Amino acid sequence: MNILVTGYSGQLGYDIVNELNKRNIKCCGVDINELDLTDEDAVKAFFDDNKWTHLIHCAAYTAVDKAESCEDLCRRVNVDGTRYLVEQCKKYNMPMMYFSTDYVYGGEGSEPYKVGDPIKPLGVYAKTKYEGELEVSKLDKYFIIRTSWVFGNNGNNFINTMMKLSEDHNELRIVYDQIGSPTYTIDLAKLACDMILTDKYGIYHASNEGYVSWADYAREIFKLANLDVNVIDVTTEEYNAKAMRPKNSRLDKSKLTEMGFERLPDWKDALKRYMIQKGWYK
Repeated sequence: MNILVTGYSGQLGYDIVNELNKRNIKCCGVDINELDLTDEDAVKAFFDDNKWTHLIHCAAYTAVDKAESCEDLCRRVNVDGTRYLVEQCKKYNMPMMYFSTDYVYGGEGSEPYKVGDPIKPLGVYAKTKYEGELEVSKLDKYFIIRTSWVFGNNGNNFINTMMKLSEDHNELRIVYDQIGSPTYTIDLAKLACDMILTDKYGIYHASNEGYVSWADYAREIFKLANLDVNVIDVTTEEYNAKAMRPKNSRLDKSKLTEMGFERLPDWKDALKRYMIQKGWYK
C-alpha cells in the first residue's frame, strides 16, 4: 500500500499523513508546490512517475466568500483538478477518497441531512464541491465524505480566529442561527484511515457528535480559555456575509454505524483536546 494525500499543507491533509505514519502505512503528502492540480499534464506526469495504490484527496479551494468573485479559480481547483485525479485513479485502478461539505445541501429545516437527501448547493464553493463529487462518483471504487466546520492544528479555523479577536475585543457579534457540528481533523483523519483500508465504498457523513450554533461555539471556546468576552447573538442576515451559509448544517452519521465504522467523539471533547494542545485551556 502506498497512499497519495493531496492538500498536505491544510488542516486535514496534514493530520491524515500523520495518522498514516503512526500506522506505518507508506504515504506521501503533496501540495501545490509538488503538484499543481489545475495542470492536467503535470498530474498525468506525476502519476506516471509514481506507483500509488490509493488516493486521499484533501486539496480544495475553500475560501467560501472569495469564491463568489473568483469562480474560475475555484472551479479549476475543485472541479477540473478533481477530474484530472479521477482520470488517473481510473487509469491505475486506484480507490479514491474525496472530502466534501455540508454546503451541498440547502441548509433548510432542523433535521440532520441524510446521505440521500436532495442536493441544493449554496454558492460557488458548494456548487464546485458537489461537481467534484460527481466526478469522483464516476469511479467504481470511491469514498465521498461530507463533513462540516473543520478545525485542526495546521491552518486557520474558527477557534484560532476567536482567540485572535479576543486579544483586542471584549465583545463579539457571532451568528446564532446557523447550527452544525465542529469537526476535529485529528478525529476525522483516524476515521479516514480506517475507511481507506476497506472496500466499503460510497458516500458518508462524518463530523464530531452533537450540534451547536456558531455563537454558542464561541462561548464554549472563551469558557475553556477562561476569557471574559461577551458574545452577542446576530442573525445570518445581520451578519451579511458575501456567500450564503446553510442555517442547518446538521449531518446524519448513522451510515457510519451501519457500515461498522466508529463515530467521532462529541465536539466539546474534541474542542477541549484542541485547546489543551494549543495551550489555551485554563
